[in-house]
Amino acid sequence: MAGTVPEFYENENVVDEDFQQQLNEEIASTPADPEELLERLDENHETSPADSGGDVDARWEDSDSTGEEAVAGSQPTPDQSDIEANAHALGIDFQDNQPIDLVEKMEKRDRDRWELNEESKEEGDMI
Repeated sequence: MAGTVPEFYENENVVDEDFQQQLNEEIASTPADPEELLERLDENHETSPADSGGDVDARWEDSDSTGEEAVAGSQPTPDQSDIEANAHALGIDFQDNQPIDLVEKMEKRDRDRWELNEESKEEGDMI
């Protein structure tokens, strides 16, 4: 096999032409401005890429309004496959070697809310 080119590479295109065209269009539409993320972060203080599971390409700015590309939104992106990052966006943290018991973690998070703790109250605030 060494030194010979596999037959299907030699006689035909490996990538389908339609797929190659879609790929080229996607690459062409990719932002070329390296400052774009910094500008987006500067303009949006209420949200961050953490709201979309760490996916900087998602529309994380909209997570407070439409939430389409936020974690558990209606339009998840391929980069939102990191379980720990998605859980962190929901206010739940896991260690790498810890079993994922999402329901238990969510119940604990909701039970032990800092906002309901007397120590979180500032003067004039009510709980």
